[in-house]
Amino acid sequence: MRFGLFVPQGWRLDLAEIDPKDHWSTMTGIARAAEDGPFESVWVYDHFHTTPEPTQEATHEAWSLMAALGAVTSRVRLGQMCTCMAYRNPAYLAKVAATVDAISGGRTEMGIGGGWYEHEWRAYGYGFPRAGERLAMLDEGVQIMKQLWTTGTAKLDGKHYQVDGAMCRPLPLQEGGIPLWIAGGGEKVTLKIAAKYADYTNFAGDPETFARKSELLEAHCKDAGTDFGGITRSSNFNVIIGETEKEVADRLAWVRSHLSKYLTPGAVDGQLQNLSSGPLVGTPEQIAERLTGIGKLGMSYAIFYVPGLAYDRSGLNLLTEKVLGEVSGS
Repeated sequence: MRFGLFVPQGWRLDLAEIDPKDHWSTMTGIARAAEDGPFESVWVYDHFHTTPEPTQEATHEAWSLMAALGAVTSRVRLGQMCTCMAYRNPAYLAKVAATVDAISGGRTEMGIGGGWYEHEWRAYGYGFPRAGERLAMLDEGVQIMKQLWTTGTAKLDGKHYQVDGAMCRPLPLQEGGIPLWIAGGGEKVTLKIAAKYADYTNFAGDPETFARKSELLEAHCKDAGTDFGGITRSSNFNVIIGETEKEVADRLAWVRSHLSKYLTPGAVDGQLQNLSSGPLVGTPEQIAERLTGIGKLGMSYAIFYVPGLAYDRSGLNLLTEKVLGEVSGS
């Protein structure tokens, strides 16, 4: 099994109370710790405002971070989970990603999706098209990016995007272009797009949902004539880990206390419910067992978000030392 780690960037209120002048050093410190550890990749989110409610706390822009992290690391691969197609023209986005690939020496991953955070869309003047339109934009945008990364030019007269001779030079350093992660588990459209274009997928990691999405992806691959076995299936996981059940409870209590400073009580309750019900909440032994079980269903790339990481690395250290070694060969 392969592993990635989310770097705190503010979106989940995970840099709050840290002086903005120290944000970058905090992020680079964690990225370098990941590089020194068992992680293949580091990740950020492509969002502009905090979640689940917009606040005045910082949220750093994803592709600026990609370029900067590419310059200060040397081994880990660099991803976003996931870039919203409509936030940037796809030809421009392909050019940005190719430049990051050059900066990083060929370590860029392209996580891409249709987008969902309505407040951001409207606040930035993008409107908020219905889901079907957002996914149609995703399909057309991926076609443009693949053309640019493989041939250096793109031409598409689509419903949502029109390009006529857009150029991307130099090409990405990676042969065949930047790997595409199609994120989301939409059963009728998103997984169909993934079956056509994806090198990687990313959908929910609870066993029941993961198994269902995998079956549907396989069916879409058969329809599209693509190789289901050639697509790496990944999931994101929130990790609340402690040596004992009490330590797990204490970490959840810290999260509640932290979020309560910025969110409404209902939003805090929702976040705690989401965190506490996840599969990777528990002791190292419990988490290793659950992660191994999901791996047996075909999930071969786990990307972890560790709440509180910017303030305390003990949870990350526990995950690294007592879990990942146990499951890395699964």
